[in-house]
Amino acid sequence: MKEIYNYFRYFYALKTQRKENMKSTLETLINKIAILIFSLLFSSSIYAQKNGLPTTKTNTFWERVNIGGSLGLAIGNDFTNITIAPSAIYNFNNYFALGTGLQYSYLRQKNVFTSNVIGGSLIGLFNPVEEVQLSIELEQVNVNNTYQDLGNNQKRNFWNTGLFVGGGYRQENITIGGRFNLLYDSDIDIYGSAFMPFVRVFF
Repeated sequence: MKEIYNYFRYFYALKTQRKENMKSTLETLINKIAILIFSLLFSSSIYAQKNGLPTTKTNTFWERVNIGGSLGLAIGNDFTNITIAPSAIYNFNNYFALGTGLQYSYLRQKNVFTSNVIGGSLIGLFNPVEEVQLSIELEQVNVNNTYQDLGNNQKRNFWNTGLFVGGGYRQENITIGGRFNLLYDSDIDIYGSAFMPFVRVFF
């Protein structure tokens, strides 16, 4: 009976020792992992400071602003439309930007009319992928027309609103594409067509 008691006592002591060894091994492993993580973070911080890299990224308002604009040209059927539109945009992130701009356009329908257009616009840009840029633009312009076909060069002055949706191929800061006026009215002779190609550049 005493031998059986000693056997169980020995077995219990061995089991308790194994638990303590496992606990000690687990604590040692956790400590090593914590030291490794701390070392990696500390060395990354030293590397960043040594190489002059900022540990936190800060963006001011003007770092997100791009200046540029677009050029438009439409020629056909004795019609010419040249547009210069400087603008500035604010980049919310790599996908969305919003901006405003000014516009001057010269339009001419041979032997019919000549027009000077001055105004402003609001533009929103969306880049679903790096090479593609989609746009929506609200334009309000003042139109000064001179009509040649009436014999005495009569003039007309009025305001016109355009809502353009567009898209183009983007390579770095240059986008080449076209835009379509959803509010185009053939009875209003500001544009000869609802579609206009463009080249848009921002720096």
